[in-house]
Amino acid sequence: MQPPLLVLLLAFFLLPGAEAGEIIEGKEAEPHSRPYMAYLHVKDKKEFRCGGVLVQKNFVLTAAHCNVRLIIVTLGAHDIKNEEETKQNFLVKKAIPHPNYNNKNFSNDIMLLQLEGNIKQTDAVKPLPLPRSRKRLRPGQKCTVAGWGKVSTWGPYSDTLREVQLTLRKDKDCEYRFRRSYNSTIQLCVGDPTENKASFQGDSGGPLLCKNEIQGIVSYGNKYGEPPRVFTKVASYLPWIKKTMKSLQLQNPDHLLWS
Repeated sequence: MQPPLLVLLLAFFLLPGAEAGEIIEGKEAEPHSRPYMAYLHVKDKKEFRCGGVLVQKNFVLTAAHCNVRLIIVTLGAHDIKNEEETKQNFLVKKAIPHPNYNNKNFSNDIMLLQLEGNIKQTDAVKPLPLPRSRKRLRPGQKCTVAGWGKVSTWGPYSDTLREVQLTLRKDKDCEYRFRRSYNSTIQLCVGDPTENKASFQGDSGGPLLCKNEIQGIVSYGNKYGEPPRVFTKVASYLPWIKKTMKSLQLQNPDHLLWS
């Protein structure tokens, strides 16, 4: 049974008019085919959405620019507006943005969220393991990203999870577009400029999967949603992610991590 405070907060966040993000030119995902997807209800001065990926039974990986004073995490969702028995809702116990995150150029745009409790693993809620090592990603390689929101730049918002296949680009494509803000050591350039397919506002923090591994986190792009766009390169942060989760495990021995 949900705590009364959490129920009230969720009702508030799902009121019409909240800003949302979008997957441009994607398709609706098969319900619960991505059990690691997290939907973040975010409130600061206004309400907006972010995505995330469940990587341990009480940790979600997302973007550092999604860090505000109140975040509610929903797991096991397909349709965010309808009641689904598969949903599990959590308040965030601790938000840990990367210590070198720069909100001016979005470098080190990655954050861990420690949930208030552990998930109940089901077919609709399962963590996605972190990649075990750095793998060489090639320009032209196909990857996928998912999120909740509009079906086009100016279209209506979608309440259901949508997904789209995107192409990895050469670093020089983003170096040309974003100049000094793009860093190939810690970022990925994603999206073919000849195709109208992209992640966009509110998809921030969602995972980019290449061969079913988390390789990127949605970070930033131009304000019109045009590809290519920039994703945080997860492999560059594996030591920090693992060290941070281990440290919090030691502080909270009741929240044991899976190996």
